[in-house]
Amino acid sequence: MEVVDILKKYSSDIDEEIQNSLSTVDPEELKKSTQHLIKAGGKKIRPSMVVLSAIAVGGAPEEALKTAAAVELIHTFSLIHDDIMDEDDMRRGEPSVHVLWGEPMAILAGDTLFSKAFETVLETPIDNVSYERVVGALKTVVDSCIKICEGQASDMCFEGNFEVSEEAYMNMIYKKTGALIAASTKSGAIIGGGTPEQVELLSEYGRLVGLAFQIQDDYLDVMSDEQDLGKPVGSDVVEGKMTLMVVNALSKASPEDKKELISILEAEDDTNVTRALELFNKYDSIDYAKNIALDNINTAKSLLDELPDSEAKESLSMIADFVVERIH
Repeated sequence: MEVVDILKKYSSDIDEEIQNSLSTVDPEELKKSTQHLIKAGGKKIRPSMVVLSAIAVGGAPEEALKTAAAVELIHTFSLIHDDIMDEDDMRRGEPSVHVLWGEPMAILAGDTLFSKAFETVLETPIDNVSYERVVGALKTVVDSCIKICEGQASDMCFEGNFEVSEEAYMNMIYKKTGALIAASTKSGAIIGGGTPEQVELLSEYGRLVGLAFQIQDDYLDVMSDEQDLGKPVGSDVVEGKMTLMVVNALSKASPEDKKELISILEAEDDTNVTRALELFNKYDSIDYAKNIALDNINTAKSLLDELPDSEAKESLSMIADFVVERIH
């Protein structure tokens, strides 16, 4: 089975839960704005990981659908607010929510999705799932929301700060990107009735996959074709963003090269992207980022060895590979 088939397997059930959750939103314009990005598509990696993690520890897929839907609602909320903060006009090939409905309505749409996520978890049928497991899943989702906000704030604080350590950067991307993926696998394991050891194992698996997911984005920004990437190559450099390659290169560069790289990042134009890539290559920073991502994926997959053999376990391993399959 291909990963795309794995992700499609539960997508219709997850979509149904999401639509049920948003069906009561009023007025109509608010409802439309909350549904916009969801209707635009998306791979649904995170909600699929919720369901697969539940199955991998012996749970039933239907038990995890509410939590899976909640995770996708949280992810969509974060995208809407990210687009506002980053002033991005397009998302998933469609105009961003704030472009179509304005920033005030977009903020309300994000807030509605955020709130609906918690309501959706609490609607999990407790015929076969204990209240304690539902509360555990809810706590996990709530904690990830706090971390997402902390990670976004840290990312903003890093702007113009060229002394960011690798440890600080990794903590930022864990919170901004990895925390929700870790919450997906952890909450799924909780809902599925996993042992404390299995819950922790799947949480760590999700954390590592989440870190690799973000590092892969950093890597692809400088190593992909513009057509594949969907945006200009080196756009992170143009925007002066702190990425793992930037952090690594700055930590190893000579004073002269460090000064030059900082000036390129501060200029925020596309005339010196090639020179920035030369500096990344000079200090092996691109390969360094690639290897960190691959190491995280390999470690994540090795953790799954502790779980009983199942199709769900194999699917989680395949999803881990899928995250970095475009790294070459």
